[in-house]
Amino acid sequence: MDSGKGERATSALLFLLLALAFLGSSCGLPGAKNSSCETCHEGIEPASASHGSCESCHGGDPAAKEKEASHKSMFGGKNPSDPSAWEKGCGECHRYQLERVKSGLMHTNAGMIRNIQLTWEGEDGKRYAARGADAYDESGNPMRLAGVEDLPGLSGELYRKFCSLCHVGLESAGVYAAGHASGCAACHFPFNDRGTYEGGDPTVKGKPPYSSTHALVPLPDNRVCFRCHNRSGRIALSYEGLYDGNNSLVPTRGGSPGPTMISGGRNVTRIAPDIHSEKGMDCIDCHTSRDVMGDGYAYRNLYRQTETACEDCHGSGNAAPRFEEVTRENDEAVRESRSYKVRVRPGMRMALTAKGRKYSNVFVLDNAVLVLGKRTGKRFRSKVVTGTPEHVVAGHERLECHACHSRTVVQCYGCHTRYDRTKTARDYIRGKDTPGAFSETEDLRKLYPFPLAVNQKGRISPVTPGCQTFVTVIDEEGRVVKEEAVARFRGKRQLRFAPFYSHNTGPRAVGCGECHGNPAFLGFGQHVVEGSGIAGTLLCEKSDDKPLDGFLTMRNGKVRAFAAITREGSRPLNEKEVIRVLKANLCIVCHDKGKDKDNIYGKTIDYRALDDRVHRRLLGGR
Repeated sequence: MDSGKGERATSALLFLLLALAFLGSSCGLPGAKNSSCETCHEGIEPASASHGSCESCHGGDPAAKEKEASHKSMFGGKNPSDPSAWEKGCGECHRYQLERVKSGLMHTNAGMIRNIQLTWEGEDGKRYAARGADAYDESGNPMRLAGVEDLPGLSGELYRKFCSLCHVGLESAGVYAAGHASGCAACHFPFNDRGTYEGGDPTVKGKPPYSSTHALVPLPDNRVCFRCHNRSGRIALSYEGLYDGNNSLVPTRGGSPGPTMISGGRNVTRIAPDIHSEKGMDCIDCHTSRDVMGDGYAYRNLYRQTETACEDCHGSGNAAPRFEEVTRENDEAVRESRSYKVRVRPGMRMALTAKGRKYSNVFVLDNAVLVLGKRTGKRFRSKVVTGTPEHVVAGHERLECHACHSRTVVQCYGCHTRYDRTKTARDYIRGKDTPGAFSETEDLRKLYPFPLAVNQKGRISPVTPGCQTFVTVIDEEGRVVKEEAVARFRGKRQLRFAPFYSHNTGPRAVGCGECHGNPAFLGFGQHVVEGSGIAGTLLCEKSDDKPLDGFLTMRNGKVRAFAAITREGSRPLNEKEVIRVLKANLCIVCHDKGKDKDNIYGKTIDYRALDDRVHRRLLGGR
């Protein structure tokens, strides 16, 4: 027998056997009404062309005629992606994605829990997560994540009763414009604002809590991100150009709240949106699936899991974006682009993330860097700034891009948290009401100017209060056992600020004179300059020498820090750095064109030049 014919025959037989195995497996083909599921749920939308019979995802008994019998063995009730069932549900076919999600920060919330613990009580040697699990740390070593149900103290209570409601491991129902399913469905089967089903199945039509449709959404839009990311840092609001301010339902026009209502009884007003939003880009156009779903490692903080950086598409002052050619049909970038409007093909040169992995939608073509809209198919041209004069300013080597290009940074000052043991509240992790209820108020929120500090990477970054908390505790007898207390952090009682990217980027940078001439950018808050000192003017009633909206003071030319910057290795600017920043304004007053490389911007400033004949004459001397 001809060897080539024999190989072809063997291949055909293998293909036939695989096809038969697929048809006989739990992943059936859509469209066949051979179960009692379709009898009751007639009109329900198929999840997708690749998701087959109902029982392949949901389990249950499709041969049973009674509702109770057919539903009895379903995975996770109505949601087979719930963490209690996702090993049998989504995980049966999507093992690679599930293993990433299980250890990713969107599910574990390990970074959030750790930072709450650091803020309130300090670490106890354990790594906590929303659910206890075995995992691998970022070096690939096996580790154990302890369940947050075992985290003692106020930090455990705060997460379980406050923060966890947004956690994707739990269904959040009955919350206007912020509800979502649990597990994978939180993003891929999104809720509408009321959490009601509006598809073609009459048995659940208009009922909550259900996704708005049974059709799977492979590429979530910004509304999905908005449901959770509109609190705390409010990055979803800032990205779209919305601001909830301090107004709650205070009338803003014509005696009525508005113009737009969001969750929590808040109305928002318009500010300038992020330039990427303004151009029509979705959140997922910048963020990779590894940013959102994780890459299989259990990171301590979000900045360690995130792999995208501005420089990936725009370059830095001294280095251009990096690219690598796709050479294989099963390359990760090719596989991830299967649901995109335009797919990646072998031969394309894809940009590399900050971690050296290929983007699946950023590529170079005819010497232009193009970002592909994953959902829309639009092409966005990315301006490369490498070598431009304004991006190689001497002394700016440590600046993060968003230190200059953030239009606004949301800052919440004076967070007063009250924990009352005479009341009960829902512990969402344990699934029951327990003694102890939280309430919060705040003193002030503002957008601009924003303070800068040294972040965990040793770079200059915007920072925001995180968390600037004053704690009051009421015991079971109604006695005040703590009143407006400031927790200890790094060994002393102090407030905290955290490095932060606000997602409100603009093409125009903060003016040189603003940053170098306004001490608020350096961490002094609202202030007055008095001789060789800078005095804060927004003072806390419990401390008349420490401004609420800052972390630095200056007296007799000496700079003192009185609050901490969270994250490892981060800190406020020191005295030498503050004086150097402010001193540069002597020259900026006249040399206000940052594009001029031949003056102060292209070299280290020589302040002795102020004594030459030209400067003496300009400054009124002889």
